[in-house]
Amino acid sequence: MSASTRVFVARLTGLSVFDPLGDQVGRVRDVVVMFSATRPQPRVIGLVVEVPGRRRVFVPMTRVTSIDAGAVITTGLVNMRRFEQRTNEVLVAAELFDRTVRVTTTEAVEAGFATALVEDIAIEQGPRRDWIGTRVFVRQITAGVSSASKAMSRLTRRRSGKTMLVDIRDVVGLHEQPGAQSAERLLETYDDLKVADLAEVIHDLNPKRRAEVAAALDDERLADVLEELPEDDQVEILAGLANERAADVLEAMEPDDAADLLADLPPEQAEELLQLMEPDEAAPLRRLLAYDENTAGGMMTTEPVVLGPEATIAEALATVRREELAPALASMVYVCRPPLEAPTGRYLGLVHIQRLLREPPHGAVGSIIDKEIEPLPATASLETVTRTLATYNLVSLPVVDDDGRLIGAVTVDDVLDHILPEDWREERHELGVKP
Repeated sequence: MSASTRVFVARLTGLSVFDPLGDQVGRVRDVVVMFSATRPQPRVIGLVVEVPGRRRVFVPMTRVTSIDAGAVITTGLVNMRRFEQRTNEVLVAAELFDRTVRVTTTEAVEAGFATALVEDIAIEQGPRRDWIGTRVFVRQITAGVSSASKAMSRLTRRRSGKTMLVDIRDVVGLHEQPGAQSAERLLETYDDLKVADLAEVIHDLNPKRRAEVAAALDDERLADVLEELPEDDQVEILAGLANERAADVLEAMEPDDAADLLADLPPEQAEELLQLMEPDEAAPLRRLLAYDENTAGGMMTTEPVVLGPEATIAEALATVRREELAPALASMVYVCRPPLEAPTGRYLGLVHIQRLLREPPHGAVGSIIDKEIEPLPATASLETVTRTLATYNLVSLPVVDDDGRLIGAVTVDDVLDHILPEDWREERHELGVKP
């Protein structure tokens, strides 16, 4: 690799990382640099690489043997400890892109680039095989463009304004403004991630940055992310929101997850948020909070698929086909007398989705009810729920009150959340990937 090798970070992110034998290790997600008061160019210390299992690990640049247009080659030995950003480390894509900077050269000032937005940063390998940041690709800030328009431009990747490639030593404000990158740009960088993976990215951010990203997410997306975060992060983010927005986000969450989050808050704060919620949204959460968290009532969701006995099989299949329905809940239809929202009328039985697929669409679900599986009382213990699911090879079970009314359903993922270690989302251990 020659000393003149130049790589732009925006093109580097997403590249596959291979060991010397050609086996894929993961994909590049970001580049880590360190700024120093004694040197004008930041030193590149490593890559953030996403490995199988969506774990993000740190690969030092000393282990990178080759970078070309299509791949990154490493020495083959990767420490699988989860990446944790240190105080003096900066993530180029996540923190520097879209930052407002000043360019000091006369040429840039005359061309209208006195202030500009960072679009990309080039890194190069020096004679001693160390990597440094050398160039900044900037875009002219167009006068009269509102912040809302800029955000829309970022998210749609349609940008306006002239561009220029400048020496990084002629750029002021690249490191002196921590957190200056817009949260929208960070989210754009990770817009291909699933919710659980985006939650992991947000978990790795510092508290201030987490709050900025939470503010940039819409209520539905933030609700989905909160459901995948550790409890401490959930509480921290919710506490940073205005109470009215916090109540809106809780309404968008799954009832059982929202109730678990409320249970982690001080009682007076939880009650204040419940008061701000719509009464019909707060009611199921109050019911869930009334049960011990390690019982069927405390684990259940209050929004299972419920139909009356006269509903057709075609109607049932259309209902479980809804995209927003979790797979575990979509596996079962619960048949009840009206009203058909928890707490329902008398619980009659359940119908498996496989049975629905075997029956003519015009038939009634009431004619194919499975009554052999007994519903769980709300007070059933975690052990009872787990054993019942395992015994009957089910992924969800009905929960009824003392009057035989369906009040919810407990699913296998609810059980897993309770039997896995509390820090399972934050599990850290070291593995070796050898060539």
